[in-house]
Amino acid sequence: MYFSGMRIDIITLHPELLESPFSVSILKRAIDKKLVDVVVHQLRDYSDDKHRRVDDTQFGGGAGMVMSVQPISSLLDQLMSERNYDEVIYMSPDGSRFDQGEANQLSTCSSLILLCGHYKGIDQRIRDVYITKEISIGDFVLSGGELPAAMVCDAVIRLLPGVLGDETSALTDSFQDGLLAPPVYTRPAEWRGYKVPDVLLSGHAKNIEDWRHEEAVKRTQLMRPDLLE
Repeated sequence: MYFSGMRIDIITLHPELLESPFSVSILKRAIDKKLVDVVVHQLRDYSDDKHRRVDDTQFGGGAGMVMSVQPISSLLDQLMSERNYDEVIYMSPDGSRFDQGEANQLSTCSSLILLCGHYKGIDQRIRDVYITKEISIGDFVLSGGELPAAMVCDAVIRLLPGVLGDETSALTDSFQDGLLAPPVYTRPAEWRGYKVPDVLLSGHAKNIEDWRHEEAVKRTQLMRPDLLE
C-alpha cells in the first residue's frame, strides 16, 4: 500500500524505551491512520563487531565511552540510500533548545532521522558529516536520547493534518502565539463555590476571544515573563 505520510526513523541502543510512547493515545492513532510511519532501529544490529559493540574509549584519554563511527555510519548510509531526509537530527544536550516553533517547522517535513546519543556522545565525525540539526530539550543531561526523541516526535506528530480530532486545537496551544494558554473550564459551571467566569457562559464570541487573550497575557506575565521580552 502506498504511504504518503511523514516518515520518522529513530536510531537507538534501547528500542524498548520507545515502545510505550507510540503504542497509546494520539501517536498510536496517527500511526494506525497511516499519517506517520515511525521506524525504530537497533544500532547494535549494524555493528561489525562480533559482540555487537557500538562504543569505544576516547582518544586523548578521559572518563566515559564514545559511540563509534562504524555502526552509525553504516545505518545512516543505508537509510539515506533509500530516501531523502529533510533533517538528520542528533538528540544532544549541546543542541539548540527545542520549542514550539521548531516543532511547527519539523511538522512540515516529510522524513526525519533522530539519533539517540549515549555515554559521552557520538564521534564528532558523525556530527560533521551527517547531522543537519542538533536538538536539546533542556539544560540537563539524561542517560540517553530516547526520551527526548519521543518528546520531539509527540510535539511534531500531533501537528500533522488529521492527527487531532479538531485541527484548530493545536493552534491554541501554549507557545503557538508566544503566550501561555489561558485558563480552561468545563462542566459543572459551579464547583465548591468556584464559578466559571461569566464571559465564558455568555455565548459572545468576541468577548470570549478578548478575555482569553487577556488571560493568556496575564498568565504569561506571571509564569513566563521571559516570553514577553
